[in-house]
Amino acid sequence: MIALIQRVLEASVTVDGEVCGQIGPGLLVLLGVEQGDDEQKAKKLCDKVVGYRIFGDSDDKMNLNVTQAGGSLLVVSQFTLAADTQKGMRPGFSRGAAPAEAERLYQYFYGQCREKGIPTETGRFAADMKVALVNDGPVTFWLQV
Repeated sequence: MIALIQRVLEASVTVDGEVCGQIGPGLLVLLGVEQGDDEQKAKKLCDKVVGYRIFGDSDDKMNLNVTQAGGSLLVVSQFTLAADTQKGMRPGFSRGAAPAEAERLYQYFYGQCREKGIPTETGRFAADMKVALVNDGPVTFWLQV
């Protein structure tokens, strides 16, 4: 399971001209689900995303996590993170989880985030989404379990 996290001042996701998820300061989480992923991996990745200290403290050092910084999460499914890009000029997607399993684990992941009390918005699974963000820093990290 893969999370590409970006520290943002704001982010939103739009489907068919309608905003379906929007946050102010916090993390945009692009989530990729791979074959063999399960609830244990989703929970571990959630803990890592939520606990990752990438927000500035009073000395502007990256010492605070999203909860300590009072931020929110916008979780967007992104199957392309599981792409195999090692050969040729076209990505392969055989490492990605089957759509039904990917959606189930996507929902489980953001459910875990909400259970931790973090305001969490989402995109719409398998939709053609338009994601807008103001990256803060920029600060972007690839987390994988």
